[in-house]
Amino acid sequence: MVDEESLNFLLSYCISALKQCSSWTHVEILQALAALVYNNGPKCQKHLPDLLGQAGLLLQFSSAAQQDVELRRAAVRSMANLCLSVPGQPYLEESYRSVCFQTFLSVLQSPKISDVDDITFCMLLQSALKGIQSLLNGGKMKLMQTDQIGSLLAMLKKCMFHGLPGLSIEVPTVLYPAPLPHYDRRSPVKQEQSETATCKQPGNRRKKSKGKQKKGEFGEEGREDLGDAGGEAALGAEMLKLHLGDVQSRPGLDPQAQPSGAAHLPMGKDLSALHSSWKRISSSESEYSDAEGEIQSKVRSYQANLRQGALACFLSAVKSIEKRVLYGYWSAFVPDAPGIGSPQSVSLMTIALKDPSPKTRACALQVLSAILEGSKQFLSVAEDANDHKRAFTPFSVTVASSIRELHRCLLLALVAESSSQTLTQIVKCLANLVSNAPYNRLKPGLLTRVWNQIKPYICHKDVNVRVSSLTLLGAVVSAQAPLPEVQLLLQQPSSSGSNSSGSTTPHPASSEHWRKAPPEEGEPPGTPAGCSSSEPCWLLRLCVSLVVLPREDSCSDPDTSFPAFSSIYEPCPLRLESLQVLALLVKGYFSLAQSYFLELGEVACRCVEEMDPSIQLHGAKLLEELGTGVLQQYKPDSTIPPDQRVPVSMVVTFWTLVLNGPLPGTLQNSPHATLQTSACDALSSILPEAFSSLQSEQQILCVTLLLGLNHSENPLVKAAATRALGVYILFSCLRQDVMFVADTANAILDSLHDKSPNVRAKAAWSLGNLTDTLIINMETMGQSFQEEFSDLLLLKMLQSATEASKDRDKVKSNAVRALGNVLHFLQPCHIANPRFREAIEDSLQALISTVQSEATMKVRWNACYALGNVFRNPALPLGEAPWTTQAYSALSSVVKSCKNFKVRIKSAMALSIPSSRECYGSTEQFGQIWAALVVALQRSEDTEDFVEFKYSASLRTQICQALLHLLSLAKSTDLPVIWESIREQGDAIGAYVLQYLKSGEEENEAGRMHRDWCERERVLKGAIEHLGGLEKQLEGKARVKVSDYLEAVLANHASATELTEA
Repeated sequence: MVDEESLNFLLSYCISALKQCSSWTHVEILQALAALVYNNGPKCQKHLPDLLGQAGLLLQFSSAAQQDVELRRAAVRSMANLCLSVPGQPYLEESYRSVCFQTFLSVLQSPKISDVDDITFCMLLQSALKGIQSLLNGGKMKLMQTDQIGSLLAMLKKCMFHGLPGLSIEVPTVLYPAPLPHYDRRSPVKQEQSETATCKQPGNRRKKSKGKQKKGEFGEEGREDLGDAGGEAALGAEMLKLHLGDVQSRPGLDPQAQPSGAAHLPMGKDLSALHSSWKRISSSESEYSDAEGEIQSKVRSYQANLRQGALACFLSAVKSIEKRVLYGYWSAFVPDAPGIGSPQSVSLMTIALKDPSPKTRACALQVLSAILEGSKQFLSVAEDANDHKRAFTPFSVTVASSIRELHRCLLLALVAESSSQTLTQIVKCLANLVSNAPYNRLKPGLLTRVWNQIKPYICHKDVNVRVSSLTLLGAVVSAQAPLPEVQLLLQQPSSSGSNSSGSTTPHPASSEHWRKAPPEEGEPPGTPAGCSSSEPCWLLRLCVSLVVLPREDSCSDPDTSFPAFSSIYEPCPLRLESLQVLALLVKGYFSLAQSYFLELGEVACRCVEEMDPSIQLHGAKLLEELGTGVLQQYKPDSTIPPDQRVPVSMVVTFWTLVLNGPLPGTLQNSPHATLQTSACDALSSILPEAFSSLQSEQQILCVTLLLGLNHSENPLVKAAATRALGVYILFSCLRQDVMFVADTANAILDSLHDKSPNVRAKAAWSLGNLTDTLIINMETMGQSFQEEFSDLLLLKMLQSATEASKDRDKVKSNAVRALGNVLHFLQPCHIANPRFREAIEDSLQALISTVQSEATMKVRWNACYALGNVFRNPALPLGEAPWTTQAYSALSSVVKSCKNFKVRIKSAMALSIPSSRECYGSTEQFGQIWAALVVALQRSEDTEDFVEFKYSASLRTQICQALLHLLSLAKSTDLPVIWESIREQGDAIGAYVLQYLKSGEEENEAGRMHRDWCERERVLKGAIEHLGGLEKQLEGKARVKVSDYLEAVLANHASATELTEA
């Protein structure tokens, strides 16, 4: 590093020398300048006008008019070094960045001059690419303009194919977004016929000594040249046939020894048999001298480096372009199935399949992975489940075709690859594709091919390949789970698929039977077809064996520098990935995994007992998934028959095992906060029915642990403990214990004042659950619970919830829910208590202001719901207190004009809750509520957001129910207002009421249809009867006929129903 004073002196000297010295010195001066500015860009600010200004020296020397290519390259290199960022230091100003970007782009767009040698030209382009990459990475440059993006992508595409043997394409100067594949005009490649002939005569080929190959760059070049990605070469098509269709005919493939598609060639044969033309010329046929051969080898090396540089720059560009913009260029870089008679368009997969350099192939796959990452929304339009028989090809079919082609090409690359590093990238790319592709909209079969092809690589000699293979299997079992295709794959016995995958089942899985004898009472219910106690799921058995069984040297990483310190188990990354796959398997396919419920619990407990915190963490996560799977089965809306669920007795055994095992110790003593957090989450996933069946000592242990962890100084642990307490407070065996409820309430209120927003959010959620418990106890236990519960604690809850309702939205949404419940729970003695009076008023104002606020829709939805709960408390002076008018006004405004229909639905529901006419206040206020609901009914289809339209029917139903509720409570003084609105909008109101009555028949399930329809008619008839009684009391001209109007509506409904039945 040069100090700033010396740097300024040297830079001034170089700039003066460039201005004054002869041109023959300029190249060396620029080389010195490039070395000076390297990683010193922020210190060169005052020299930038001379270097990058309007007439800057670097701009002059790097312009297209510069004939001396060496001079131009030196200037571009200096400019690229200036663009390097230094952490913690200011970056180049926007004006200089723009100048540099345009300069680099013009260099990439410059054609090669005939008298410039290939190596110099490659170095010039490489410098420009490094400059652009520095701008994208260091300057956090966001590419926004279409022309700018299109020009850069076009040049990157041109450079990433530069010098690729057997391929020469012409790329336009600008790429534009297009849904269809881009046409790449190909220049004719010489010697194609002679290359084919050479392929047919491998006997004349020279065998190359491994010692002369460059490590990394050419050491792996002994791979098959598979021809074009679209299968234009016969070999490519044959490889596809072998590995994607008829692989079962080759049961002898052992990827551990031969991980590439060339594995089936006889040992001792030279794999350079299928090299490109420059690799195929024997020494006897060569027209080149040894010196010329070395030059050609050097040229190839520089060309490969240029392709790698272009791909590295492309990777930075992918991260700098907004995804929705990037996917406009999808067809320019991602393969698509070729049309009949047309060649395959060149793409990133062309490089992955054809490039002789394994490092370049890996770079192409990295870029493709980055493009696929986060593509779920874009790919979700794909669909080919139905046969396409139209005059045009829909975009959905085009995307589906691209997804299928990606699968085909990546699986072809998988079996053809010999480099372990590149093989890892292929599998990672496949995992990204599987994670984002919409298989539920595609014809089945794609995942089966992936499943069968990846099986052999589980026991590859390279640990990274094995880990990425497990990642891919994890992606398969989590893709839109549960998928019928994956369900069938998981149900296959371990012997199934050994032929179709080209190998036997991986050895580690079959080395021991990890699964213990089944329980005495027999196999647990719900065992899936194809899986039995003697033949467990292949993937489940594999993952368990990798986690718990000792490592086998034949399938482990041979590079162990310190054997004395090596673990007896498989490498840690492999075990961690196995645990993640198990967790995903349990989460997505619990009906299959439940057959091994207790065994998986034992595996998780063994992991939590280990010393490695990462293994402990994933063991705790597996426990949580097992607990959550049981909870899902026992949900009220679960469709799983009771006899196919995990028996409660087995769940009790499971949690007894866990609580007698390492989990309590981990929660109490672990120095790792993340592990404690995960253990808390696991403890919160216990089934309530199982908890009530645990021994009292274990119940007390769980509660004591959570109450203790609620005082943790770590916010992650405290948040998890608070949330777990919020789960436990709903347990029937605990919620009736006043002491437990009080202890939990104090713990939650303590967390509600924590400085961490995450802790406060979890505490607000738990407080909402706690107040739900108060309402349940009030309804089930009556006065006894209310009298035992502390008034002081109740007041504290009311004040804390009011304060929390002014917090951020994640806290506020549950704080207002808690407010509604507490205000519902209050008894006359509380309301009359002077200490409560101010707190009640503040809480009501907080609810009203939240309904009217611009908070998120979830917050306002909960606030409307909370006001509805307030209206349920008969002890509150509803209709008399001043806050009543404010509450009704807020709800009336929201029901008419809120953009979110779910908020409108909750406000209409709240307006229909008061049980007596007195609760609605004066005639004027009653009329305002009626008028607001009529307006809301007419606006129930007015929305700018199509997403809201699906809730319009529910909104109309709720408003009609509110209107009928008001009619059934109306007084005689309310009738003029009601009649006025009916006289003006009677046709519209009648049509909506008819639709409401009819929807009672259409929207409900067969079992509920008659009851709901009759209930709606009963409410309407009740309103007619009530209004008829009122109207009879009126005399002369004052008498109005609202009841006659409603009777006409009911008669129309009855006649329409008769016609339908007829």
